[in-house]
Amino acid sequence: MSEQTKFVLDESRIPKCWYNLMADLPTPPPPVLHPGTLEPVGPDDLAPLFPMSLIAQEVTTEREVEIPDPVREVYKLWRPSPLYRARRLERELDTPARIYYKYEGVSPAGSHKPNTAVAQAFYNKEAGVRRIATETGAGQWGSSLSFAGSVFGLEVEVFMVRVSYNQKPYRRALMETYGARCVPSPSEYTNSGRAILAQRADHPGSLGIAISEAVEIAAQHEDTKYALGSVLNHVLLHQTVAGLESIEQMAMAGDDPDILIGCTGGGSNFAGLVFPYLGLQLRGGRSRRVIAVEPAACPSLTRGQYAYDFGDTGHLTPLTKMHTLGSTFTPPGFHAGGLRYHGMAPLVSHAKELGLLEARAYHQRACFEAGVIFARAEGIVPAPEANHAVRAAIDEALHAKASGTSPVILFNLCGHGHFDMQAYIDFHSGKLTDQDYDEGELALALSGLPSVKA
Repeated sequence: MSEQTKFVLDESRIPKCWYNLMADLPTPPPPVLHPGTLEPVGPDDLAPLFPMSLIAQEVTTEREVEIPDPVREVYKLWRPSPLYRARRLERELDTPARIYYKYEGVSPAGSHKPNTAVAQAFYNKEAGVRRIATETGAGQWGSSLSFAGSVFGLEVEVFMVRVSYNQKPYRRALMETYGARCVPSPSEYTNSGRAILAQRADHPGSLGIAISEAVEIAAQHEDTKYALGSVLNHVLLHQTVAGLESIEQMAMAGDDPDILIGCTGGGSNFAGLVFPYLGLQLRGGRSRRVIAVEPAACPSLTRGQYAYDFGDTGHLTPLTKMHTLGSTFTPPGFHAGGLRYHGMAPLVSHAKELGLLEARAYHQRACFEAGVIFARAEGIVPAPEANHAVRAAIDEALHAKASGTSPVILFNLCGHGHFDMQAYIDFHSGKLTDQDYDEGELALALSGLPSVKA
């Protein structure tokens, strides 16, 4: 086991292929259904939203998908990202556990999101697309797609969940710096947005609503496609560069993780770290504990139903089987805006149903407490979303101390919190409070799930 703290790969070690978990699953996930016919969707059904290259990646069962050279060239701006041994945190916790984290905050946008944003922008540019419409919660995805659009010469229009639009003005400024247009959602620009505002003029918004607005814009304009920052198979596929690099970096450290941890909203950063390890396991390798950590105020994995549902509030998308709180569910406006989504990625949901992972939910104050402990030990201020993974890693390390075990823990520190300092200001001043969803609203949302025969 190395005494190093930082493990860095040469840029020649940027993966040449993304890893596809679909190839190794013992049973395939349920198909995506057309909401009108309830039959499996075909490529033509998705063509108004995505270029054919991404549609092909959405359904492929090939284990490896080649990363185009132009995408790898852009990746070189920050990949391979570093992996760290958190020695100072270990000492602070006085734990026998060995803690590692893959740090994705070194990208231009400050998170893991450019791993797929760059790929999606490249494939859209190749297909002759002029403009991409998208949604964003905390702004990590919107910033990343704005960056990718500037690299490949694409216009980008971002519908940002209104509560985050107001909480995080610097993310909005970053998108505009990259040349994108950022609109608070729900907005007056779309039928979906106007319908929501007619019901409630001060609606805080949700990712489901913002998705409806972006999908509507894409469907109405031939030169425009839609891009999603999480949930879909091709998005999770692109994120696996993080896990593939981590496997090499952990070997450099002379260690191998017993516990893998990632925060989960839609599932992309979690899948990016975990899926390559699950692939090793499913091909006969050792098993590990895999922990998906979500906010208690939006707990799709721990509280949602595994059912077919729409991906958006306006019911413009196909039906996918996932852990869902109901497409009309609006979570409270807690600071981890990137985790405020009603559903979980179908592949992550399917993996949970297969018993390949466990789920855990935390309130935000406990997560910020963990983030401050981590920042004071390791020097990096995590994004509010990443604080959920930090909380679970610290809890596992403290459990190891209490039980006399010494597991190797690896988590994905998916982004920095430099644009989230208002959340830390609120935490330090005592204004940050734990928030719970409305049980009545959840019950109402779940009662409206589409009726799909098994």
